[in-house]
Amino acid sequence: MGRSKMLQVRERAEKDRFVMLYLRVSTDRQAEEGYSIAIQKERLTAYAHSLFGSENVKLEYFIDDGYSGGNLERPEMQRMIGLIRSGVGSHVVVYKLDRLSRSQKDTLYLIEDVFLAHDVAFVSMLESFNTATPFGRAVVGILSVFAQLERENIFERTRSGMQKRVESGLWMGGGRVPFGYDYDREQGILVPNRDADTVRAVYDLYIQGYALQHIANLLGLKYERLAAQILTRKSNAGVIVYNGKEYPGRHEPIVSMETYETAMRLLRERSAKRMVTKTDHLLTGLVRCGVCGAKMRYIKWGKDSSRLMCYSREKSKPYLVRDPNCDNEPADADAIERIVTEDLFAMTRQAVPDPETEAVEVLQVLRERLAACAHKLKRLYNLYSAGEDEVLVESIGEVKREMAGLQEQIRAEEERGAVSREARRTRESLGNLAGAWPWMTLQERRAAIRSVVECVVVTHNRVHIQYKL
Repeated sequence: MGRSKMLQVRERAEKDRFVMLYLRVSTDRQAEEGYSIAIQKERLTAYAHSLFGSENVKLEYFIDDGYSGGNLERPEMQRMIGLIRSGVGSHVVVYKLDRLSRSQKDTLYLIEDVFLAHDVAFVSMLESFNTATPFGRAVVGILSVFAQLERENIFERTRSGMQKRVESGLWMGGGRVPFGYDYDREQGILVPNRDADTVRAVYDLYIQGYALQHIANLLGLKYERLAAQILTRKSNAGVIVYNGKEYPGRHEPIVSMETYETAMRLLRERSAKRMVTKTDHLLTGLVRCGVCGAKMRYIKWGKDSSRLMCYSREKSKPYLVRDPNCDNEPADADAIERIVTEDLFAMTRQAVPDPETEAVEVLQVLRERLAACAHKLKRLYNLYSAGEDEVLVESIGEVKREMAGLQEQIRAEEERGAVSREARRTRESLGNLAGAWPWMTLQERRAAIRSVVECVVVTHNRVHIQYKL
């Protein structure tokens, strides 16, 4: 702490005494512990009369009911400071030092820069001191340190308790409960409520390709931001995120982790490929020239039509030119869009195969073999412990290598199954695309196309569509 600048208060004449009684309580619990406003007011009034008498003294109460002592952003505190700076007041009296503030910095600021700087003495009833005396000014500095220490201890105890709660899978408690859940105080966990169906619908619609604003409109959510918050909240998948770390929660997930991760992947992809809103073209950014490989862009053609022109021929952006001699002629944009949408509708109407059966059967066989190897390895270790044998050492090594190979095959099959499931989900989400198309916005149509189309290659008016599936 730097050198104190506490000043001695100039004594006021009795007739000038204007005593400000400051009272504060932050919680109902404090009221129960004897710090209620009524108790503070009664005792401070009696104390002021015993100090200054009941005549020639003006008393005024400044009461902050329900405000924390952690900062000075309190209505009556600010009003009192304003009056003191305007030259009003001779004394400030509080029931206890921590009623003024629990912050060492704020306490010293009030006493040094506000009270003493304007010849106002500060008196604390329970600590029995006042800053009109040198001893009182010294004691204030010491006590304010302990008030700050207690505040920091409370914070550390609260944070430590919260950490233990989330590590055991319990919800943090208090604060804002995620949309779609209620907080069960007895069990300490989140419980899905009737809004859980809305949360599921947000994920389903987003995976189907709908924009967040449209999802908010469909589900009656007030803001697009609320839909985004629901989508990105990992607690919906049974995970508690606290201080940047994730912990398995005991609460029931509203959606599966697989659904959550699919939505997050799509969110990243759509953010990376955010569509230009200044154009009303369906395939902007997707069309490639089949002759030279350059991008193709929309250009106005005549009064009411558009063409797709290869950048190598258009030359407005030299850095996009692949072959100055490219002979790929401009293509009718409306025709290309029609070909792409019709092919997409036809593809999504096809029956969706079940790609998982084979992978599941293979995984079952591999896992059974791995279990058998583990059992064999256990027996070999038991034999080796009974008596060391070089042959047993070699056998153990062989079984370990076999198990490592099986584990690698299992991982490969699991990844293959995940890719297959993703393809199936994409097809399912687009199954009713043709029926929904007339009611979709341009941006939603673009999102639907980009979810399955890698690019559209145009070669002398011939169209080849490269799908992600």
